[in-house]
Amino acid sequence: MYLLQVFVLQALWVSWCHATQHYPASWGHYDVCKSQVYAEDRLAWHYMACQPEATDMTKYLTVSLDPPNITCGDPPEMYCALENPYMCNNECDADTEELAHPPELMFDSEGRNPTTFWQSTSWKKYPKPLQVNITLSWNKTIELTDDIVLTFESGRPEQLVLEKSLDYGRTWQPYQFYASDCLDAFTMEPKAVHQLTPSTMLEIICTEAYSTGYVWKYDKTVRFEIKDRFALLAGPRLHNMASLYGQLDTTKNLRDFFTLTDLRIRLLRPATGATMVDENNLSRYFYAISDIKVQGRCKCNLHANSCVFDKGKLGCECEHNTTGPDCARCKRHYQGRAWSMGSYLPIPKVSLTYSYMLCEYFELVFKFLVILLFLVF
Repeated sequence: MYLLQVFVLQALWVSWCHATQHYPASWGHYDVCKSQVYAEDRLAWHYMACQPEATDMTKYLTVSLDPPNITCGDPPEMYCALENPYMCNNECDADTEELAHPPELMFDSEGRNPTTFWQSTSWKKYPKPLQVNITLSWNKTIELTDDIVLTFESGRPEQLVLEKSLDYGRTWQPYQFYASDCLDAFTMEPKAVHQLTPSTMLEIICTEAYSTGYVWKYDKTVRFEIKDRFALLAGPRLHNMASLYGQLDTTKNLRDFFTLTDLRIRLLRPATGATMVDENNLSRYFYAISDIKVQGRCKCNLHANSCVFDKGKLGCECEHNTTGPDCARCKRHYQGRAWSMGSYLPIPKVSLTYSYMLCEYFELVFKFLVILLFLVF
């Protein structure tokens, strides 16, 4: 009995260790902005690169839709299931709370039953395209640290483009194209992120991996694989973060690729179940999103380790005698030399993360307990 309990504990511990080490805590090494050191027999400040912790950035955004009247429920409308055109028992009514599907339901806490979600009007104006732009704005420069994940309550769109802006929505550039047929939709050959190399990791690709609408009950997500691109430089489990940080430090295009002020989701064609559109039952075709995940941090140019949300705005709490929303300029009277971004290099001297050392220690403890129990019993 005791032996079984030890094995169960060991299995749980190994699972936790694997989860914590799969993407190590290396991002957290840059959490101290300065320390006091002795210099010429007196205390002085030694400045170090620092950045805020990664967090759920959807808590700080504003969302807008184009066209603005694209949300269902005004007037009320009945919807049919994609896989069963005769099951039309889903009603959307903007004036009834439990039947309304406003945009903010893309960012609320999931886990409830039934699931909450935003939903568009149906494709009642077919063959005119059913197209929607969903714009997420932070009014602040942010850096992505994890995959962007869209979870659809409807079938996944057959055509979708993810775009970003670096100038608060004035101009846009594509992040990734998604289609059930990339050649037909965007005249691009289909490609997956794992086919990229370190030299092509910033390539804008079209993927067909997330556009199968008919099996939406079993796979509802669409991803923009940030960490898979990181892994092209840092290794499959991001164990070589020094390589990634070195490239981020020296390659501006690489830093900019993971930086944005706004994100735009362009829904271009809804799921049709890989069949011809049924013009007699257009209430089968619509968009519905239950969750959007954007993990990242405020961009503070490595001059702040915290970012505050005050009066509806994000702002870095700048150190190193810098100031501004992104710590992108010098304070008054501290302009003896030109402002510059902090440097990731040299990498902080951390031989093993705390979690890794903890895992190693308890692995030895478990092995000792197993041997001891075998000897006793």
